[in-house]
Formats: sequence, C-alpha cells, structure tokens
Amino acid sequence: QVQLVESGGGLVQAGGSLRLSCAASGRTSSRYGMGWFRQAPGKDREFVSDISWSGGSTYYADSVKGRFTISRDNAKNTLYLQMNSLKPEDTAVYYCAARRLPSYVARTVGTYEYWGQGTQVTVSS
Repeated sequence: QVQLVESGGGLVQAGGSLRLSCAASGRTSSRYGMGWFRQAPGKDREFVSDISWSGGSTYYADSVKGRFTISRDNAKNTLYLQMNSLKPEDTAVYYCAARRLPSYVARTVGTYEYWGQGTQVTVSS
C-alpha cells in the first residue's frame, strides 16, 4: 500500500501560479510512474500530466502544455506540479496518482493504482 497526500492547492486569480506537492509514504520502494489528474464538478477525471520514475519522460495534456511543469524528487518521495498562467478552466480538484507500469502504457485513469485525496484549485476570473 502507498499513501499519497497532495498539498498546495488554493485560490488564485487568473494568470497566477500555484505549486502542488504530493508526498508518498508506505511501500515506496517500487519504481512508480506518477501523475496528476483533475476533476471539475460534474465532469470525469481527466489526465493532466505524468512523469516516469526516473524523470526522463514527461507527458502533458494539450490543455496545460507550456503552462504546467511536472517534476519529482525520489529522495524525498515527492511529486510536484508547477502551474503557471492559470485559467478559470483549470479550476478542479487535483489528484496525485501512482502506477507500476512502463511509460509506453497510455496514461488513463484506470491504469493508476494509488490515488491521493485531492486538493482544490480555484482560479478566479
């Protein structure tokens, strides 16, 4: 079992920035790929970004490409998402997730076995 806890969400005006963190604990010895998903009220959870265990491969949804940056610090068992130039449409609960699959496997919700509780990001216009 791996526990994931997100932090760093909050209220921000359009154009602003936030940095989300995800702290992993428990059985963290496996080389997990980790990602961020988000879910707005009444909508399905959608992929935002993912990073391989080594950090050598990163993936971004088209909607956030160029604005968000994913990174990880394996020594600290922590995942990050730097979000810049935020837009109202970025408003959602952001979830950290982990999986033990190679990067060639498509980054769909169902392929991630561990999930955090989510952190709210609200972007005002």
